[in-house]
Formats: sequence, structure tokens, C-alpha cells
Amino acid sequence: MSLEAGPAGIEIELNAAIVSVHEETPIVAIVEGLAQGADRGADLLPFGPFDPLRHRTMETGLRSWVLEQRGIELGYVEQLYSFGDRGRHAEPGDTGPHVVSIGYLALTQLPAGKKPRAGWHAIYDYFPWEDWRDGRPDILDSEMMPRLRRWASDRGGRDDRNPLSRSERLALCFGVDPAVWDDERVLERYELLYEAGLLAEALRDGRVAANAWQPRPILGRKMRFDHRRILATAMGRLRAKIKYRPVIFELMPSAFTLTELQKTVESIAGRHLHKQNFRRLVEQGQLVEPTGTNRLTTGGRPAQLFRFRREVLPERPAPGLRYAGR
Repeated sequence: MSLEAGPAGIEIELNAAIVSVHEETPIVAIVEGLAQGADRGADLLPFGPFDPLRHRTMETGLRSWVLEQRGIELGYVEQLYSFGDRGRHAEPGDTGPHVVSIGYLALTQLPAGKKPRAGWHAIYDYFPWEDWRDGRPDILDSEMMPRLRRWASDRGGRDDRNPLSRSERLALCFGVDPAVWDDERVLERYELLYEAGLLAEALRDGRVAANAWQPRPILGRKMRFDHRRILATAMGRLRAKIKYRPVIFELMPSAFTLTELQKTVESIAGRHLHKQNFRRLVEQGQLVEPTGTNRLTTGGRPAQLFRFRREVLPERPAPGLRYAGR
């Protein structure tokens, strides 16, 4: 779609962060091998144009071309935001149309027992600082915090366009004492890293000048255009959503054990959950019910199988998993 806006115009593009979980690892559907130049080696989220002549709504357009391009029939789909910063989609000196990206979060299940085909990648490779399941990630203290603190003290630590100092923003985003790590601030952390010039996308976009103290960014796997920003938005939204809506079951098979459910929640949250507290939370929320069958496991007792209890949807306004980490 092109709407005239001076000599360049505007194009509307639909981007899909299609999330699944495989072997306790959250993964995202990507497109590889298309980027050239400064973006060579960068991944893309599946994307396509909105065609108002073919598609009644943007969501039907998204579902249509994802099915055509990737053979994925999407289940849960939620619109995120509109991403319109020019520098994040233009090449240096580009005078072409201004691309406005409409980002979507989509959830899907992979066929049981099968490895994902090419075109999927681990989400925490793009945000290695977000996975706390094995404790505080080493990259935070070895690579990130020294460079972020130096950025925070630069120019007196103030930004004219923000009421908070750089140090205050750093503390809020990265849980610097007395603040605590908030797993939902995925986008805010990405944006701060981008502003600090510590991501490949920031230097590519010409938003910051490389400083003598600032080595070439290697913080996470890069993506083309604004796609890593869209993926960060999707992960933050999903982490928040599972606490008040039962969307986690969009990633679960029809029958599952409580351990499998906990591992899936942990994979998205990026943190370990206390087993007994988690099971008490599930029981109190009446989110699942037993199927009456068990799964045989090697070297242990049969594990009871459960299914999502759909009756919970009209019963309560916010039937989610308000977990607490450990």
C-alpha cells in the first residue's frame, strides 16, 4: 500500500514475530540469506505488504502471506505497535518511500516429536542477557554493564529529552540496586542498548558515532531493519501476557504434564520457578484438569497428563499465571 506523502510516500508492511517452543527453547520464525551490504548475515522476521484490495483487514493479510510464504497456519495473533522510525528501515542516503511496519506477535506449535525445519532460530541468541534460567547471564557483567556505565556517565549522565538521568534509566532497565530485574522490560533494555550504541543496528543506522572506548558491538545476533526491536516488543508483551491471560496454552500440546507446562513458562519468562509454588498457582487458578491418563517415563513413576480447562475463560477476567521467580 502506498499513500502519497510528498515525493517519497509511505508503504505499510506487516511483520510477524512467530514464536514457538522446542525442547525448552523459545524460537522464532526467520528469513535467512536476503540481507546484503552492512546487513549481510542479519536475519529477518517474516514480512510482507498490506494489500487493501486483497485483504479485508491487516490481520487477514498477515495470516494469508505467512501461510503462503512459510506454510504456517497461525493460531493466536496479536497486534503490537506501529514502528515508523525512518532510519531503522532506510539505507544511508535513501530517498525511497517511508516504510511503516505493523508488528504482530503470533504463537504456534511445532509438530510433536519433530525438529524445527530451517527458518527457526533461538530467541535468546538475539537477547542473550534475557535468559536467567542458569543464573545471571555472564554477558551482563563481562560485556554490558561496564560499557553501559561508561555511557551513563558520558555528557554528565543527562539527556535533555528525558526527565530521568542515564544512570536512573540504566538502573530501572537492568535492575541495578535498589531496582530489581523486571522480566517484562525486554523492549526498554533493547532501546537503551540501541541508544548507547552497543548494538550493530545502532551503528548501521548512523544513530551514534563510534567512540574510542566503544568496540564493535557484538551483543546478540543482529537483525535487519527494525526487526530485532519488533522481536523485543513481542517478547516483552508475551512475558506480560502469560501473567493475566492463558496464552501459554497456545504453545502446549492438547495433553501435557505439569513439568512440561512449567518448563514452557520458564522458557518464555527466562527464569526458574519454584516447583511447588508453580503447581499451587496452577491449582488455585483452576487452569488445567486431568485427562485421566498417564505418560510412562523412563526410570520413574508415570506422569499424570493434564489439559487446558477452557471453561476458565468466561469464569474469570484475568486467568493467567502470576508467577514469582526464584
